[in-house]
Amino acid sequence: MSYVPKILAFSGSARKDSFNQRVVQIAANGAKAVGAEVTVLNFRDLPLPLYDQDLEAEQGIPPNVMKLKEIMRAHHGLLIASPEYNSSVTPLLKNAIDWASRPVDGEPPLGCFDGRVAAIMSASPGGLGGLRGLIHLRSILGNLRVIMLPDQVAVTKAQEAFNLDGTLKDAGVQRSVEQLGEKVATIVAKLNL
Repeated sequence: MSYVPKILAFSGSARKDSFNQRVVQIAANGAKAVGAEVTVLNFRDLPLPLYDQDLEAEQGIPPNVMKLKEIMRAHHGLLIASPEYNSSVTPLLKNAIDWASRPVDGEPPLGCFDGRVAAIMSASPGGLGGLRGLIHLRSILGNLRVIMLPDQVAVTKAQEAFNLDGTLKDAGVQRSVEQLGEKVATIVAKLNL
């Protein structure tokens, strides 16, 4: 691949040993395997305040939000894993999306999202693997003009799903997650964003 797609991978969980951080790393490895340049972000390393329009009006966009927006604008593909909280996305992920969607001077509307190619996934101890939360995430990102791949993976019984090396015990699920990364990288390359 002569054009090198730049992919950003992150999860909606900052928990130590997060299942979703593990699964998004597998997808990131899939993207790397087909020649993409991948940045894996952990929101534990980039804490964001709760979105507050008064805070934004009084102090402007917080520095870590500006860093997040800069990172997102530098990438054309997104790999996002999100656990399910009360049948929806996590507050951490929704907060990051809300802040990243805020306009700044010189940035086109929704500049961090518009035209990006994304695949979503989840991992959960439950029997649905976080699937209900992915429905909401897909809707949010689609409304922000992200090109959503129809494929998604929900890893069930996540507390039992991983090997010690971070791979998934089920080779078929492992391959499905890797393919999410491969497909995002391949489509970004074809679009040559």
